[in-house]
Amino acid sequence: MEAPIKAPTPGAGGCGTVWWQSGTVYQIYPRSFQDTDGDGVGDLRGITARLDYLAWLGVDAVWISPFYRSPMADFGYDVADYCAVDPLFGTLADFDALISEAHRRKLKVILDFVPNHSSIAHPWFTESRASRMSAKRDWYIWRDPGADGGPPNNWLSNFGGPAWTRDEATGQYYYHAFLPEQPDLNWRNPEVRAAMHDALRFWLARGVDGFRVDVIWHLIKDEGFRDNPQNPDFQPHQAGINRFHQVYSCDRPEVLDIIAGMRAVLRAYGERVLIGEIYLPIERLVTYYGPGLTGADLPFNFQLIQTPWRAEAVAALVAEYEAALPEGGWPNWVLGNHDQPRIAARVGEAQARIAAMLLLTLRGTPTLYYGDEIGLGHVPVPPERAQDPWGRNEPGHGRDPERTPMQWEDAPNAGFTAGTPWLPLTGDANRRNVDELRDDSRSILTLYRRLLSLRRDHSALSVGAWRGLALPPDLAAEVFAYERIADGETLRILLNFSNQGWSVPLDEGGPWQILLSTHSGRAGDRVERQLRLEPDEGVILGPPGR
Repeated sequence: MEAPIKAPTPGAGGCGTVWWQSGTVYQIYPRSFQDTDGDGVGDLRGITARLDYLAWLGVDAVWISPFYRSPMADFGYDVADYCAVDPLFGTLADFDALISEAHRRKLKVILDFVPNHSSIAHPWFTESRASRMSAKRDWYIWRDPGADGGPPNNWLSNFGGPAWTRDEATGQYYYHAFLPEQPDLNWRNPEVRAAMHDALRFWLARGVDGFRVDVIWHLIKDEGFRDNPQNPDFQPHQAGINRFHQVYSCDRPEVLDIIAGMRAVLRAYGERVLIGEIYLPIERLVTYYGPGLTGADLPFNFQLIQTPWRAEAVAALVAEYEAALPEGGWPNWVLGNHDQPRIAARVGEAQARIAAMLLLTLRGTPTLYYGDEIGLGHVPVPPERAQDPWGRNEPGHGRDPERTPMQWEDAPNAGFTAGTPWLPLTGDANRRNVDELRDDSRSILTLYRRLLSLRRDHSALSVGAWRGLALPPDLAAEVFAYERIADGETLRILLNFSNQGWSVPLDEGGPWQILLSTHSGRAGDRVERQLRLEPDEGVILGPPGR
């Protein structure tokens, strides 16, 4: 048995003293949550209409992907006005109503913030590209052609092809880490920082409880614009961006100053949360907490998305991550999002239940992705209905299947829209929907709701310490075992990652009672010396009598 991992101390941002540590975040992709005007695309009024569902489910905060004014080249991640709602999603009054109704239900609201790049249609870029002498020329990243007359260096776009586009009028190239319609802002320019801080204040003044910052590790680029080194392990099936190691185009040390500046803006409004999107190895990820925890409150931890779905691999990952966290740094876990295949698509329906129990019993803040709680998996999208620009640029890498509409009821389009949904639904939408699953004691939706209830009822699960448990080698290869500890209570979690049953010894800490199983009919059972885990079963054990 391993020694306990130290939990945060009171007054240092832990033990339930801050809402974003004890709470659970639920991500909404607004295009796909609920449509109220019949155009086939979700909107802000739709989110407001479904807040009672989120309160019933038991989440604590809602993270909403971009709804800012945008030409929608990348579905809102190309922002033309950081302080306006795109008419596709509604109005600023609709947003204010959403905030008010969410807070009335004690739900926090977190917005997506996209500061690395704007839309090519943003007035800032229009002015920047007008002339080399423009007052906003330095608000974006402009460079002369390389020696051969081509792009200034070998940097590639994350969405395929070069990351540089030549502007014929001025003869220079502008940099875009993603689409050409998404020019990168120059965060070395203090005027850019000030303008972005003002955008944050605009939403904070309207009551926003925090921000998830898009591609936060991209905000600063190498000052010398050096070529990225080749990746000797690149494989042809991988996205083109993997041809080079992105050591100069992102993850530069100066980015921590930028993040500290954002955090300072948020702290002036009370206890707000700053979350950073970061796809980096653990040793780099944890540096984004910043010196003395002046960085992101939660540098998003995507390791569960990238790690092989085997008990020993996941156990090793959790131990490594816990050991790497800086003193006082609060952990977080994510199973999926709008950019990654859904968890049920990756591990199957049976193991999706194990994944739910894992996510909601590990130490740290969990983030759920809408639809995972009803078991949405891979939704086939015919080529003629494909929407994602990345998938069109690099076939096979499209993100449409994880962005399909939420399924609410056995009705046309599963109750999502009265029109034609912008992406297709599952073939079993008449059965895989909230109304059909919410009263089924065996459904994955019921499992999620019970897990969320347990987190609220047991401080050991929401803010307690974590301790990994040693098992015999044959068991450790298939079963992940750990404990959560707080306020004199110890809960034990056993997760069977295999499709065969196992007898797990319970030599210490008993007797136990099953508080919850991913299988039905076992809650309340008392166990002594060993527990029989069924195939694909996870259990939470607690002291008898509760």
